[in-house]
Amino acid sequence: MGLDIERTTEVKRIHCIEHAPFETPGHITDWVVERGHSFSCTRAYLGELFPKLEAFDALVVMGGPMGANDESQFEWLADEKRLIEHALRADKHVLGVCLGAQLMASVLGARVYRNRFKEIGWFPVHATEEGRSQWGLPSEVRAFHWHDDAFDLPHGTVHLAKTAACEHQMFAMGPKVLGIQCHLEVTHEAVEEFLRHGAADLGEGPYIQSPAAMTSEGNYVAAHTLLDAILDRWSA
Repeated sequence: MGLDIERTTEVKRIHCIEHAPFETPGHITDWVVERGHSFSCTRAYLGELFPKLEAFDALVVMGGPMGANDESQFEWLADEKRLIEHALRADKHVLGVCLGAQLMASVLGARVYRNRFKEIGWFPVHATEEGRSQWGLPSEVRAFHWHDDAFDLPHGTVHLAKTAACEHQMFAMGPKVLGIQCHLEVTHEAVEEFLRHGAADLGEGPYIQSPAAMTSEGNYVAAHTLLDAILDRWSA
């Protein structure tokens, strides 16, 4: 499994935005260390200031319990969207995960809205033809999900992957801009943290697993191997 490309030897300054203490970069941090990149972080939920555009080469925007349209409750979201927009205009590498992908979609002019289904647990992600041919994605990988919002495909992007519950799981705009709705980065400890902090999100639904299933079914090796390959291509 994975994308057959030569790893970049260029060291990049990667900056991460976190929106909640339990939605960390997870395996992305391991990849950064293994590839020798530098890493910094803004914890938006603590009111930390966003960086200047010239301070980073690549921006990683993580998930969070708030919605992409919740600027009235979280005033810093407007500033964050401006940072994402400026990073895109400056041709930076930009990666969004879950809420991060929704924020990117919003900045690119797409609608972000409540999905028909909550998707919580380990469910298969299916690559589109473009996902397989352009990014070398496997036809199917089992990934962790925790979201009830979705987004339309932004204009000018390529649809890379989908699930039964959510049509737009992954999109790209050129080689540097990537949005991923699912959580390939999670660790076993991270799933337990999701369950501890997000218990109110659980309930009945066709795409909501039990806590026992979520903590026992995950194939972290496959998810992390795929994420490594995706990040290598994204950063190259």
